[in-house]
Formats: sequence, C-alpha cells, structure tokens
Amino acid sequence: MGKVLSADGTKIAYSVVGDGPPLIMVDGALSHRGFGPSQPLGKLLAPHFTFYSYDRRGRGETGDGETPWSIEREIEDIDALLQLAGGSAYLYGISCGAALALEAAERLEGFTRLALYEAPFLVEADSHPGRPDDLIEQIDAMVAAGHPGEALKTFLRVIGWPGFLVTMMVFTPAWKKVVAIAPTLPNDLRIVGDNASGKPLPTTRWMNVKMPSLVMNGGKSPGYLHTGMRSLAGLLGSEYVSIPGQTHIIKPDALAPVLIDFFSRAQRTAGPIA
Repeated sequence: MGKVLSADGTKIAYSVVGDGPPLIMVDGALSHRGFGPSQPLGKLLAPHFTFYSYDRRGRGETGDGETPWSIEREIEDIDALLQLAGGSAYLYGISCGAALALEAAERLEGFTRLALYEAPFLVEADSHPGRPDDLIEQIDAMVAAGHPGEALKTFLRVIGWPGFLVTMMVFTPAWKKVVAIAPTLPNDLRIVGDNASGKPLPTTRWMNVKMPSLVMNGGKSPGYLHTGMRSLAGLLGSEYVSIPGQTHIIKPDALAPVLIDFFSRAQRTAGPIA
C-alpha cells in the first residue's frame, strides 16, 4: 500500500498485488479498496497481472482533494497511477467506475486494453424509470444538511432497490461504511451524466478509444443494462460478453476468468507491454 501524488497535489491511496503486466481497476459508486470488490478480485488476478486498486477521491484513505471535485481531477488521479505503473497498463472499470474508466481511456494515452462492466447507461427511455432530473441537487442538499444516510436511501430507491431492502440495509454492519461514502454519490452521477438520460449514446463521444476493448454485463442484470452495454459495445467496436448467472454485483470468481482471458490475449499476440 502507498500513496501517489495526483496533479493537483492530492495524495491518492493505492494498493498493488501480483506480478505481470499492470492492470488498474476503477471502483464504482459506494466502493473503495477496503469495502467492495477490488480486494477479492485482486487476489484472483494477482497470478497473472500486477493489479492496482485505489481509493477514489473522498473515499477510504484518499482525502477529498486539494481542489474542488471534477471529472478532470479523477482522470488525473488515474493518470498518476498509470505513470506509477510505468506509463502503459490495462484498465478495468465497474459500474460508475466503468463510465469513469471510459472517459480516462478517451483522454489519456498509455492504456492498451480496456474492460468495462455494466456502466449504468440508460439508452431507451421506456426501458427503466430513470432518475429524476434534480437527483444530483437532492443528494447534494441532503449531504450539505448533514444527512448522508437520507442521501444514500434516496439513491438506492432511484436505482431500483425495493423499499424493504433499503430499510433492512440500515440495520446491517455495512451501513455505516456505505454512509461514509455517500457524499461522493453526486460525483458518480455527474460522471455518468446524460448517458443515463434514456437517449441513444452519442456517436462521437469516445472516438479516441481505439484500443481493444471488452464490454460486459451480468446475465441476470436488468434489461436496460443489457441494452446499454450492447449499444456501447457497438459504438466502440468492442467484444461483448454477458456473464451467465451474474447481476450488477458480480462475483469475483465469475469475473476473473473473463478478465484473465481478455487481457492475457494481448500477451499471447504481442508480447509484454512496456
């Protein structure tokens, strides 16, 4: 574990395990190294890759940042890890982290393969209720008023959690950990942006994403995620895989073999990356 300095002076906490070509993971909403999928996934990938995970701004052991939040600052954080890894790496993002990884791949040089799992894109208005136009403002206001728990409940209901599950979640040991991350929810919503508006994805948005890419979803995930990921794969010219039996919260042992196969193919065809 260590900390790497981002462009604005923010110290980004990260962990690295394994041996092999560098692979950087970008967590989704409500996750960081100590709470989420990165550690168990890293153990499975470590025999094949040098696996980098990190705490995004406002989470875990990374502070809120030396400058106000923006997607540009988050991309600079990823670039700091990329340079730490030697300037060339594979990139994997999950959920809102997939949306962020996609933007990083568009703007940064050095990523040679890209894998994305279920960026929460809504491309057909009638396939899902969608989110209220003022959701970001609602959550910002709740956090500013000192009610991150209410902000979290609102978010969970909007993304489709049944009310009884939201109520039950409050009484679980994980609740306090998730509430601590809730102030970062508006950041993730801003990253996803208009890609969750129920409109087709913009055809020219990711023209610089030319590296081989893989877009994935879970076989048991809601239909709108299948539609969104198929649409994204078509725009990028990506491989597309639906992983049987999986939901938005994918099991590491189901995901790891797919990532190992995709990223290892680069080694079989082109040798080690620099």
